[in-house]
This record gives sequence, structure tokens and C-alpha cells, in this order.
Amino acid sequence: MPLIPPREREHIQKFFEENLVNPVRLVMFTQEIECEYCAETRQLVEEIAQLSPKITAEIYNFVTDKPKAEEYKVDKIPAIAIIGQKDYGIRFYGIPSGYEFSALLEDIVDVSRGESGLSEASKKALAGLTKPVHIQVFVTPT
Repeated sequence: MPLIPPREREHIQKFFEENLVNPVRLVMFTQEIECEYCAETRQLVEEIAQLSPKITAEIYNFVTDKPKAEEYKVDKIPAIAIIGQKDYGIRFYGIPSGYEFSALLEDIVDVSRGESGLSEASKKALAGLTKPVHIQVFVTPT
């Protein structure tokens, strides 16, 4: 049974057709044993990849593909790395449901465009950073 209903699939497909520029890879890390929401997250990633020829899904096992997880700096599962022409460091941990699902779709578009959507003032302020910054946003299921 699909996680994305037909009506929403059509809407998302159109959204991707109008907004995706460059290819995007959804690199997902999972495991079958003792991972809450791993199966559902995998299904969601695979369904999203079916909605545009510019999106591909790569599924890796967190345990047996450990070098790949280390390459993407993934330390927990389920995890989705959104990779475009470069890796911007965008990761989703847990299942992106509720409001997080729309954030995932927007992030796919931003990565495809290679553009954050930040104002010039924000970009200028960020350019002044002299040390790496690690930002995490925590949400609860909605």
C-alpha cells in the first residue's frame, strides 16, 4: 500500500516538474532489525524517487555498508542524505512525516537548484563565519 496517496503523488510530481533543475540522489541508510520506521522511510524514499526522473534512491544498510555511512557522516537511522551536484550536508533522521514531509520536498528542490533561498544579507552574514557550524533541528511527529 503506497504511503503517498494518488492525489498527493500528482501534486508532488507537478511540483517536481516545475521546480527541479539538476539531478538529486536520496541516499538512505536503514537496517531491518530494531529500527523503528526504517521500512516506512525506505518506502517513502522509493516512492518519492518514482515521481521524477531527476530523483534517484540509493538504499544502504547502516551496518554492512558502514564505510558508506561514514562517508556521508550518518550516525543513526533511518537517515536520508539529500545529494545534488555536491553534498550540502542536509540529512533527515527518522521518518519525515507531517510537516517534515513538505520540508523534505522543499529541500530536494533547493539541492536540485544548488540554491538555499537565503537573502543576500543572510548569505553575507554567513560568509563571515570563521569556524564550521553544525546545526540540528529537532521536531516531534505531527
